[in-house]
Amino acid sequence: MLHIQPSALVTLFDKPAIFIDKGYRILASNRAYEQRYGTPPADSRCYNISHNYDSPCHTHGESCPLQQAQSSSKPARCLHIHQQQDHRQYCNVQVLPVPDSQGHHLGYIEIISESESASPLASNKALVGESNAFQSMMESVYRVAPTNVSVLLEGESGTGKELIAKAIHDASSRALGKFVVLECSGINENLFESELFGYRKGAFTGARSDREGLAASASGGTLFLDEVGDIPINLQVKLLRLLETGSFRPIGATEMERTDFRLICASHKNLKEMVEAGTFREDLYYRLATFPIHLPPLRERKDDLPALCEALLAKPPVPEHTYVSNAALRQLARYRFPGNIRELRNILIRASLLADDHVIQTKHLPADITDLISAHDKSHFAEKIHTLEEIELQYLHHAQEVFPGSPAQLAQQLGVSERTLYRKLARLKQAETD
Repeated sequence: MLHIQPSALVTLFDKPAIFIDKGYRILASNRAYEQRYGTPPADSRCYNISHNYDSPCHTHGESCPLQQAQSSSKPARCLHIHQQQDHRQYCNVQVLPVPDSQGHHLGYIEIISESESASPLASNKALVGESNAFQSMMESVYRVAPTNVSVLLEGESGTGKELIAKAIHDASSRALGKFVVLECSGINENLFESELFGYRKGAFTGARSDREGLAASASGGTLFLDEVGDIPINLQVKLLRLLETGSFRPIGATEMERTDFRLICASHKNLKEMVEAGTFREDLYYRLATFPIHLPPLRERKDDLPALCEALLAKPPVPEHTYVSNAALRQLARYRFPGNIRELRNILIRASLLADDHVIQTKHLPADITDLISAHDKSHFAEKIHTLEEIELQYLHHAQEVFPGSPAQLAQQLGVSERTLYRKLARLKQAETD
């Protein structure tokens, strides 16, 4: 039998930790846990304290690591949003079964690691949100961060790929190493090689001294290749060779050098389609895409708009104490944001400079946003006469946003053929990008 007491077990951890039984009852807590959550009352359950729930997390549609650990008899973990004493916090929750000499479970240790990069509410952290799409992305981030595998970040421009890459780096064992960025968009062969591999003095005209390349600079840390899909195919083999061998030769050098970095890549292009088209090497793709993460566009994160607006408005050059009115927020929610969070930031900066009283109203938003009509806001139709084509496009925008089914089902609901629907959606997309 195990003779150590639960109260002694949890003191072995620097992070917040509790000892719980199979019925979720907290039997012991360490000082770090009590500093963040308070001392648990007698007979309290873990979900009472962390979520203010009256039943386990899985009954509220969330993953429950204790339930997983009980069914598998193995450690389990997941990402949760915890209610701490004065704020809500993203936490990685790990549950470890504690066996006795007979292999039965005496109980479980729950260890809580707080996220340094993400927050469900507006804060000074780089990543803000709590929509389902955002939480799914962050779950993947914290799953892969402790490993050393290559990560491919896939998503539209402006979704925050560099911020996600930095969050992975910061949550990894390489966090004390450098986070090195190479922007691959529009890069030519000579610049790519000199930036990535470095060069020796006299290697070419203008090489007046040795220069360390980013591959060497990132050793012990993380190398982030942004827009990796823009690397010309004749240069891709050089990157592949670096990744396969961990070695490279600076321009003008005779000796090979070794490096050891964790690779994270990002692309707004569909690399699989590029492989099929012959514009991206298949062997390099599989080397980069060991663990792909999809970054959702802002239109799939509309629930995060209030927190995102608050967080973005708290940063320079926005005047202090600026906020968005409810009417302006509702109007922003109707917009599709083709430029995603980067576009939202620019919209808010512009609007803040137009708002003399620090309140961003609908009138301070760009015309392509204020002209959007809600399908349920009939009063707006009286303000301006729109063409029937505009009305059709605006309603199609609304239908696409709210309809949960497939395009074929939507076409049936609208009373048009699927081919007609695709033609109208293409016109809608063109209208939104003009």
